[in-house]
Formats: sequence, structure tokens, C-alpha cells
Amino acid sequence: MKNKKATLLAVLGLLGIMLAGCGKQQATDKITIVGSTALQPLVEKAANEFDQEHQGNITVQGGGSGTGLSQVQEGAVQIGNSDVFASQQNGIRANELVDHKVAVAGIAPIVNRGVNIKNVTMKQLREIFTGKITNWKQLGGKDQEIVVINRSKGSGTRVTFESDVMKGVEPMSAQEQESNGTVQQIVSNTPGAISYISFSYLRSQGIKPLMIDGVKPTSKNVETNKWKIWSYEHMYTKGKPTGKTKKFLQFMLSDKVQNSLVEEMKYISIHQMQVEKSPSGKITEIK
Repeated sequence: MKNKKATLLAVLGLLGIMLAGCGKQQATDKITIVGSTALQPLVEKAANEFDQEHQGNITVQGGGSGTGLSQVQEGAVQIGNSDVFASQQNGIRANELVDHKVAVAGIAPIVNRGVNIKNVTMKQLREIFTGKITNWKQLGGKDQEIVVINRSKGSGTRVTFESDVMKGVEPMSAQEQESNGTVQQIVSNTPGAISYISFSYLRSQGIKPLMIDGVKPTSKNVETNKWKIWSYEHMYTKGKPTGKTKKFLQFMLSDKVQNSLVEEMKYISIHQMQVEKSPSGKITEIK
């Protein structure tokens, strides 16, 4: 009888160890990704496809580039998505993070569909966001007040816009919104409104993108820097990735994602770029 009890206890103990090991493995396999809303749609779609093949257990959330970088730095998440280099973000110890560039995002100024302007110069765009131009009639449009909607301070899209458009000039005080999706909706519902969003959100009938200096906001124009407002889409890890996190990042750079999903969702593949941009904004040709 004692032997049977001892055997039963041994089996139960072994089962407990196995269950504990399974729980530990599940925790290790869970990938949480937060940050850039510009990159979010692509990562969500890729995560769904990866999940079907590898049971990745991936959670993808927005929150902005600043949030993504700070969360991955603190070890709260496995991956932090960002539209900007970690070295560009205050309070981030870039030397602790590993950069994985997975795509390029074009950024376009958008207006409410009722605005009868199709093209602005870069100087005019800058003057709209500084408050120097306040009515669409100043640009040949109808007599209608311009409603400026900016992005919040933690937004990587805002950092890129200010770097590529404002060139060190301080924008006017205006309504601020955190995400590309929210900006898209507000501009669509606000007569006279203007803001800027990632190409991947240019799908609402209530908005339209503006040309700049006669150049259309297209992926082909981004590839050569003919369209000058764009950013890399970074996925940062704290140190070198391992396990499922490493496999998912490899999947993001695979032909399946780069040659299919990236184009389908209006991003630009890293492999298609004919120029590269440094953290300081310097553009050089890729040879």
C-alpha cells in the first residue's frame, strides 16, 4: 500500500513539474508588440498569418513610437514598434536596443474631401502648420477656415513630419491626436481640416491626400526620395531576439511579407528602396 502511495505521489509530482514547464514555455512563447500606429496594420496582418503557421501567441497594440520604445527598453514587451530611430527619442538608451527595419512608410498631408485644393508647395504646407496661412482662399481655394490637426508629441509620424517639412520651425498650437486612425476620422468629419497620416491609412472616402510641388504621394516616389516625407518602420528588441520573437522578426523580412503584404497594405519594402536615410535625415543613394 505504501509503495502504491509513493508511486502515486511521484507521478503527481512529475505531472506538476511538466505542467509548470508547459506554463513557462507558454509565457516564453508569448510576444507582445506595442508602439507605432503607422506600422500597426502591417504587423497585425503579419502576426495573424504567422499565428496560423507557428501558433505565435502574438498581441499587437498601438500607443505611439515613444510608448513602443520606452516599453521595450523597460522589458515590459518583446518588441517596440517605432517610426523613428531610437536615438531620436528623448529618454531612450539606444545602445541597449537592437533595430530591425521591416518596411518604409510614406506620410502624406491629407485634407477633408470638401477642400478644393489638390497641390501645395512645401513652403505653403509649412506655413499652414505654423498658422501663417489660415484660409484655403489664400491658396486659390474657397473661402473656408483651415482647421489644423496635429499629432501628439509621442508620435513618430509627427517627428518625421517636423523633420521633413517643418525644418526646425515650431508648429502652431492646434488640436493633437495620438493615432493615424483617429486623425483619419477627424479630418473626414471636419470641414476645412488638414493633417498628415501614413500611406496605409489613405483609404477613407472622406479624405484626400495633397500633392507637394506637383509630386504625388506614391510608393514609387518614396523609393527614390522624390516624395520626401517618409520614415523607416522599426521593430526594436532589447538585445538580440531569441525564440519565437526571433522567428517572427525573420518572418517580417521574408518574401511572403516583403513581396506581398507590404505592397498590399501600402508600405514600401526595404528591398525596393533606392536611397537610405540617416537618423539626422541625410539622404544617400544605395549602390
